[in-house]
Amino acid sequence: MPFLKVGTLGQLPPDSVMEVMVGDQPYAVCHAGGAIRALSGVCIHRGGPLGQGQIHDGCVVCPYHLWEFDCATGEYDYDPTKRVPTFEVKVEGEDIYIQVS
Repeated sequence: MPFLKVGTLGQLPPDSVMEVMVGDQPYAVCHAGGAIRALSGVCIHRGGPLGQGQIHDGCVVCPYHLWEFDCATGEYDYDPTKRVPTFEVKVEGEDIYIQVS
């Protein structure tokens, strides 16, 4: 599966999230706890845009109904059996890449 450049570190300050589109698929790229992570950009609750949310204690918070998902694992904070998909990330220099299927 290919890695695609989705942004730069300058676009993603610590404790922030950005929405990126690869084709017609949204992804949430998080900078939390000193690490860059990538999750599906669609909340499993009501389809909210996770990439337009906020970071809180290592989780991305959906802007629609405040569901929180761990940036590293994708787990929903109230029920870890529910999760959003996660994607591998690599950073080369200032560039952020995610592996998409």
